Amino acid sequence: MRQADGRTAGRAVGGCVAITLFLSGGPLVRLSAQDTSAIDRGVRVGIIYRPGVRPGLVVLPAKNPILDSVRIIIARDLDYSDRFELITLPGGDSLHVSAAAPAAPAAPAARAAPRSSGRSASPSERQGGPASPGLNYPLYQALGADFAVALGVMADSALVSVHDVAAAGVRREYRAWLPPLKDPRFRLAVHRLSDRILEATLGLPGIAATRILFVMDGKVDMIDQDGADKKLVSSTDHQAMSPAWGSDGRRFAYMEFWAGRGQLFVQDLATGKRGAVATTGHALDFTPAFSPDGKTLAFSRATDEGTDVYTVNIKDNCCLQRLTVGRFSDNLSPAYSPDGQRIAFVSTRAGSPQIYVMAADGTDQQLFAPFDYGATGASFAPDWSPDGQSVAFHRDVGGTYQVFVLDVRTRVVRQLTSVGRNEDPTWAPDSRHLCFVSDRAGYRQLWIVDVETGRIRSLLPQSGARLPAWSPRIPEAPASNP
Repeated sequence: MRQADGRTAGRAVGGCVAITLFLSGGPLVRLSAQDTSAIDRGVRVGIIYRPGVRPGLVVLPAKNPILDSVRIIIARDLDYSDRFELITLPGGDSLHVSAAAPAAPAAPAARAAPRSSGRSASPSERQGGPASPGLNYPLYQALGADFAVALGVMADSALVSVHDVAAAGVRREYRAWLPPLKDPRFRLAVHRLSDRILEATLGLPGIAATRILFVMDGKVDMIDQDGADKKLVSSTDHQAMSPAWGSDGRRFAYMEFWAGRGQLFVQDLATGKRGAVATTGHALDFTPAFSPDGKTLAFSRATDEGTDVYTVNIKDNCCLQRLTVGRFSDNLSPAYSPDGQRIAFVSTRAGSPQIYVMAADGTDQQLFAPFDYGATGASFAPDWSPDGQSVAFHRDVGGTYQVFVLDVRTRVVRQLTSVGRNEDPTWAPDSRHLCFVSDRAGYRQLWIVDVETGRIRSLLPQSGARLPAWSPRIPEAPASNP
């Protein structure tokens, strides 16, 4: 796996640093798109990953050290989106900067990028515009680029120009505040720029500004989706497990062991402040799951009578409700549907653990993921995709866990992995990428797979990671909890 980032020391340079570059002199070099990994033979998908079918994109080099760090992070984010072919320029970063080329014609208005519904342009964003006098559009087009991204900096702001190469014009421009390089907020600010570039080019929301919680050495850690900036987020004096994100991306929950019991906590991402969840901690409470509106927390409670699914109103700190009654079976690991109407969970009522579903109030409990009695292995850890169309889980196959995906509409189950032991899948906000735990490299570590192409990458090379939970897109400004 590549290094976490290429940041160098220093602070933002005052004034405007123009880096609209173009190539001149030297022969044209035929390039292949940059790729971080081949399709993994242990991932079963319905299509084949073929370089060249995705739009080509080039992130132009920068001579300023701050911008070079920004460029490296953005290029990696766009690569990890699995939606572009990243173009490597001749000579890598050693580009000859010469006099500006003649200006190309302005981009036609019809080429403007689609905009997300309900969003209007702000003073820091400009849509469409004339060609940059410094870009050699024909050359970038010959290299296979459909889009080119140029970076600049003015005082403490980053300037991003997204060029439509075929239209020979600027598709979108952004100006955003950029914290100093060593500021803890620097990387997240750059990730948000990456997501804006994806929206400007393809009209799709990105997953760069997201993070993944996981358990390692009995504590809850957090890491950026590109494998950088790992940090401890739970307390240091208690064993923890079962991290889960709130749907607003501003808080998360987890369980800590206290005197043999499981106490649930909800913690604020920005401040680190946490509070114990009312009515929990009197038994072994674990696997919390937020309702989409953030008002309710579902969880598993294990007692001498068995394990069942409960909910509690965390807005008013009241109203404990029992949703399942085991009667010699266990029910656990709740996962809300994105509309909040249903809950997927694990139940042993048929013998071995399998994936069931019920209404959010506990009614209409039924089998969710089909299985063959006596032949299909145990199933665990359901996670509902943000688009509501799929549920990922892991199932025992011949004594080894593999990741499966259930089509919610058809109830068809397909096996996603086949090499090594693979478990605990969690969806990215794009409902396209999954993070899971696998020992395919010889030890248990976190991996990310694009379920549409099968492209796979290691997220964290350290061993011992488990129970990942992928965040929603991290919001920019704080807001009050519901």
